[in-house]
Amino acid sequence: MDLPVTAAAAILFLILAVLFGWLGARPINILKGPRMVPWRPLMMICVVGLMLMVVHLVNLLGVQTGNQTRY
Repeated sequence: MDLPVTAAAAILFLILAVLFGWLGARPINILKGPRMVPWRPLMMICVVGLMLMVVHLVNLLGVQTGNQTRY
């Protein structure tokens, strides 16, 4: 993926993580019954995707990450 696509994906993951976190933190309404969407696991999936996109962005900007073998 190139830089604009990676940046767009990172922004999308950030927005979704904040939205899902907000939806998961709302108080439970007993009259409506249980929540059918697991908001907090969805938030954590988006956070993991965001971390991967940030590492990819840093790599695209020229910083080498990961294991480096030194001889």
